[in-house]
Amino acid sequence: MRRKSLRQRFPLRTTGISAALVLADVVVLLVVTWLAIWLRRIIPFFVAGDNFNAILYQVGLLTCVVWVVAISIFDGYSAKLLAHGFEIYRSVFNASLLAGGGIGVVCYLASFELSRAFYIALLIIVPPALMLVRLCARAFLHRMHRAGRGLSRVMLVGEPGAVKEIALTLQRNDWLGYEVIGYLNPYVTEEDPEGCEALAGVPCLGSAHSLSVALADYDPQILLFTEGATESTISFRRTAWELEDQGIDVVVVPAMTEISSDRVELRPVAGLPLMHLELPRTIEAGRWTKRAFDVVVASGILLVLSPMLLVIALIIKLGDGGPVLFKQTRVGRDGEEFGCFKFRSMVPDAEERLAELAKEAQDKGNLVMFKMADDPRITKAGKFLRRFSLDEFPQLINVLRGEMSLVGPRPALPKEVALYDDIARRRLSVRPGMTGLWQVSGRSDLSWEETVRLDLYYVDNWSFVRDLGILAQTANAMVSSRGAY
Repeated sequence: MRRKSLRQRFPLRTTGISAALVLADVVVLLVVTWLAIWLRRIIPFFVAGDNFNAILYQVGLLTCVVWVVAISIFDGYSAKLLAHGFEIYRSVFNASLLAGGGIGVVCYLASFELSRAFYIALLIIVPPALMLVRLCARAFLHRMHRAGRGLSRVMLVGEPGAVKEIALTLQRNDWLGYEVIGYLNPYVTEEDPEGCEALAGVPCLGSAHSLSVALADYDPQILLFTEGATESTISFRRTAWELEDQGIDVVVVPAMTEISSDRVELRPVAGLPLMHLELPRTIEAGRWTKRAFDVVVASGILLVLSPMLLVIALIIKLGDGGPVLFKQTRVGRDGEEFGCFKFRSMVPDAEERLAELAKEAQDKGNLVMFKMADDPRITKAGKFLRRFSLDEFPQLINVLRGEMSLVGPRPALPKEVALYDDIARRRLSVRPGMTGLWQVSGRSDLSWEETVRLDLYYVDNWSFVRDLGILAQTANAMVSSRGAY
């Protein structure tokens, strides 16, 4: 039996991330406790003696311990959850409910006169502060990953088509921190080594039937199984048994990759793990709640940013004397066309020059949408506006008019829609958005197939929480300017 390596028995990187989160939480809780005591002095709800502040400090220290334990219970210090997804924020929120509610109930039952100002300050300040810690930690972790540090060695196992798709996705999303070292092909045998060729720059390391040899030779940290990796469930079970004592993380990519976890419910029946799926949420994405949210938020943004928008309009007008706004026909919900507004970022005759440029350059892997990284039609002011997506703010008018939503698929041109197949046309079943999964995942760097896949994932798996998450990620995408041209 193969002995675990020192790295596998003591995962220093994972432990270090968790320890750093604990330390950061303790610092935040201590600071917030001091701040809550200070606020209590300014806004006292009842008169207490001088020794009451000393009691609050003791309660504050106990609160730190209770909160850290609660976060640990809800897996809020997991390095795996920190890398991506909203689960770690949900864990912190649930832990805060448990800690805050528990402290309140215990003080009430023990008849302890806890300062209401102190208690309310904790409930209001602590959860956002702890989530901010994880937001900063995630940003730092992603930056490390993009710099090639702290990566997890991944070996793929499966049929070539699925392996290529997964490899391209992991390579494009380098912030995930996965370094694909190679793949094992189940169709390759020692007697017939043909077909063992590199895919998407990922070398073939041999046959899936010689898994134990490959693990010993390449020492991966994660073994990722895709479609066709094993012949049967019994075969996969035997493989899992072999991996049980080797300290390797096993990840399985299901065949239904475009279904979000909140639409899946796992119910064991007669020893079978049956997956029950909710129907797609296309109809829910068009309900009045989403529309009301769009109107309220769009109105607020226009009100707050109106001075900045006026300055941008003035800069564009003084630049070349041309019009401030650019109106272009786009296709909205159910195929209805509308005029999409943007701040003009190109020369006035940009449309006339498009046909000439389209013959000279095409977007890499994108045969439907035309994009150029160095489009000569873009003005100096336009480059700045596009870099931070400031040119798209006039689309808030389209949102108020009901033609667009804050979050949704990319609004398409009529000539693009004319090339849609039946699958791509499903993007038109909801209002297009100012931002969406396509923007926070790379924008113009994405291929056409990847853009459609992300948009369809959004349409079928819509949720209000996901909209909020995309809006939060959009701010980072605007600052990073990745894929913006």
